[in-house]
Amino acid sequence: MKEDTSNRIRVWTAQVRGNFLILAVLLVCIGLALAASRISRAGTGHFDILHALLLVIGVVLAHSSVNLFNEYSDYRTGIDDHTRRTPFSGGSGMLQASRTSPRAVLGAAIGTLLAAFSIGIYFSVRSHWFILVLMGMGGIAIVFYTDFLARWLLGELFAGLTLGSAVVVGSYIGMTGTPSLPLSELIPLEVLLISIPPGILTSLLLFLNEFPDAEADRGGGRYHLVIFLGKEKAASLYSFCLFLVFSTILLLPILDITTKWVLIALLTLPVAVIAAMIAIRHGNDTERLVPALGLNVMVVLVTDALIAIAYTITLFG
Repeated sequence: MKEDTSNRIRVWTAQVRGNFLILAVLLVCIGLALAASRISRAGTGHFDILHALLLVIGVVLAHSSVNLFNEYSDYRTGIDDHTRRTPFSGGSGMLQASRTSPRAVLGAAIGTLLAAFSIGIYFSVRSHWFILVLMGMGGIAIVFYTDFLARWLLGELFAGLTLGSAVVVGSYIGMTGTPSLPLSELIPLEVLLISIPPGILTSLLLFLNEFPDAEADRGGGRYHLVIFLGKEKAASLYSFCLFLVFSTILLLPILDITTKWVLIALLTLPVAVIAAMIAIRHGNDTERLVPALGLNVMVVLVTDALIAIAYTITLFG
């Protein structure tokens, strides 16, 4: 019995792409660190640990849901039957191996979405109604990403906005908002601008992972940026977006918009440069591109982690 339970856990962890859910946790941590820093500077209010954990759970459920909807759709359209699976792209393979069923995956996708929605409703009542707007955007991205957004050159943009920047901003509001707070005072400029790099990085995590799957995606009816631009131009766009990420991180402290501690996030710049060079040179060769996919994951996760650490450090300064 214990072995069967352990096996089911492994299967469903793979099915929800559990190794990628750390991104959700780190995005929330950025928002939480920003909130804790703001509460500390203001000298009013308190940081509620239970609410922080609830936000983490809600966002992890939402990210699980989008992964499950994506797996279900790619199975239904046959895309994952033709992808060359890598550790970073091509789906989990659980449905193809009959380790789970389409009905179970769809049910889990809907269930995790409803659970995340319930948590969001709680924070929209407790903190601020604007969370409903962010939830609506996120819900659209989760449910319609694969069948609509990824077919109209909107997938990468919506992923970055709703599953990246909006998570940072929403987590901040969840911890610092009050129902009576005017909208003009809800999101400080610092929070809005520092949410841009994590948003772009979330888009880039999806974007580079689309390179190996481009042909299969085209056959399945998708029309994303890699298909539209071609891999050579897409690699150049990937490199330019990395430049925007690190330029923003550099400029915000220089312009005295945020703490200089955020400059520690520049530590991943050399890794990003290597990933960009590999993408430009080997974008058409999946085997040679795979190291760049791994480096890209490292850049996204470690940069997000360092941004969260930067604001945590300010609590002790």
